[in-house]
Amino acid sequence: MSMASSLQTHTHIHTNSNIAAMNATTSAADPKSQLPNLPTLHALPPPPTTPPLFINPSDILSEFSHHDPSIARINNGSFGCCPSSVLSAQHHLQLQWLQQPDHFYFNQLHSRFLHSRNIIKDMINADHVDEVSIVDNATTAVAIVLQNIAWGFAEGRFRPGDAAVMLHYAYGAVKKSVQAYVTRAGGYVIEVPLPFPVDSVDEIVNEFRGALERGKQNGRRVRLAVIDHVTSMPSVVIPVKELVRICREEGVDHVFVDAAHGIGCVNVDMKQIGADFYTSNLHKWFFCPPSVAFLYCRRSAESSDLHHPVVSHEYGHGLPVESAWIGTRDYSAQLVVPNALEFVNTFEGGIDGIKKRNHEAVVEMGEMLVKAWGTHLGCPPEMCSSMVMVGLPACLQISSDQDALKLRTYLREKFCVEVPIYYRAPKDGDIGPVTGYARVSHQVYNKVDDYYKFRDAINQLVHSAFTCASLPN
Repeated sequence: MSMASSLQTHTHIHTNSNIAAMNATTSAADPKSQLPNLPTLHALPPPPTTPPLFINPSDILSEFSHHDPSIARINNGSFGCCPSSVLSAQHHLQLQWLQQPDHFYFNQLHSRFLHSRNIIKDMINADHVDEVSIVDNATTAVAIVLQNIAWGFAEGRFRPGDAAVMLHYAYGAVKKSVQAYVTRAGGYVIEVPLPFPVDSVDEIVNEFRGALERGKQNGRRVRLAVIDHVTSMPSVVIPVKELVRICREEGVDHVFVDAAHGIGCVNVDMKQIGADFYTSNLHKWFFCPPSVAFLYCRRSAESSDLHHPVVSHEYGHGLPVESAWIGTRDYSAQLVVPNALEFVNTFEGGIDGIKKRNHEAVVEMGEMLVKAWGTHLGCPPEMCSSMVMVGLPACLQISSDQDALKLRTYLREKFCVEVPIYYRAPKDGDIGPVTGYARVSHQVYNKVDDYYKFRDAINQLVHSAFTCASLPN
C-alpha cells in the first residue's frame, strides 16, 4: 500500500470512530435524537502501477552497434554475440586485474566465480552449486568427462571393447575427443545414424534404441552415451529427456548431454533431463563474451574424481575449484555472467521470452525462404530451436562439403551474407534432390532485412544460372 493510500485509510478509520462515539453520546442524552446518516468514507484507490520498461529497438541497436552493419549476420549459432553493456563490464574487470592483480586474485576472483556459478545453478535447476563448474567452452567440458572415461579403461573399471554411443551428427570436435580419449583407451564407439531431413522424434528414438542394442552385443557394456541437445550441423533439437530415460532403462553407466547451443536456445532443466553430465556454452545464446561455458556434474561418488585437463595448484580441491584457476589468464568472460543476466532481464519474459521470440521468428523466416525457393525445411518447426535448416535450390548443384564451404565464402564476399551451408549427400533414387541446406539463426539483433538479403542473393544466383562448379577451388 502506498503512503497516500495508508494515510487515507487511517483517516477513514479515525473519522468513523469519532462518528460512532458522537452517536453514542447523543443517544444517551436524548434517545429520540439521531444524527443524520452520513455517507461512508472510502480509501482512495491506489495509483495505477507503471508497467515495467523493457529494452526498445533503438537500445538493442545501440547494444550491438559494434557489429558490421554491412553484413547480414544470420549465423549467431557459430560464435554468438555480446552486447556493449556486457563488454563494458568485462573491460572494467580486466582493468581491475591489471591495476592490482594480487588484490583481485586474493579478494575478488573466488567470490565472483561463486556468484556466476550460483546464477547458472539457479538457471539450470541444479541441486547444489558444487554441481556446476565454469570452463572455457563445451569442448573443454567434453575433455573433462571423456578423460574420466579413459581412466575407467586404464584402471580396469571398464573392459576393453566396452562401448560408447554417440550421434552421427555429433559436433566434429566431440568426435575427435571421443577418438582421442575413448577409442585410444580401448573403447568401442558406435555412431547412431540419424536421418536428415527428419520428420519426427520417433525416427531419432528408434535409431538410438538400435544403437544401444548393438552396443550390448557380444557381452559388452555401454559405458557412455553422448547425446546432443541441439545438433550443430544439421541443426535439429534432439529429444534428450526421452533418450536419457532409455539409457537408464538399458543400464548405460554414464549419460553426457552436449548442449553447446543449450542455454538461451532451448529449455535446460537438470532435474527434468536427468543426465549425469551436461554442458552448454554461455557465449552462443546467453550474451556472454567468448569464451565461457558450464559443466554440470550430478553429485555422486564418481563425480568427485573428475578433474580439469589443465592441472594447476588447485588440483584435488574439486572440479569447480580446479576450473576456476588453471594458471594466470584472463578470466573476465567467466565473471560477467551476472551482467549477461542483467541484460537478458531487460527483455520481456527474460531468457524464456527471448527463446520463444527467436524460435518463432526463425521459423517464420525459414518458411519465407523455402517458399521463395520452392524447397523445404530440414525438420518440423517443433524440432527447431533458434536455428532452422533451410533447403537451397537444387540448381545450385552443391555436390560436396567443399562446394558448401565455397558457396558460404562466395555469399560472404559478394553479397555480405554470413550463413553456414550444409551438404547432404543424395540418396539412391532421389530425383532432383536438395543437397544443400543453410543453417539460419535468429537473435535479438536480427532484422527481417537480413533474411531478405539472403533470399535475394540466392535468387540472383539462380536467375544467372550459377552453379557451384563455377567457383574456384
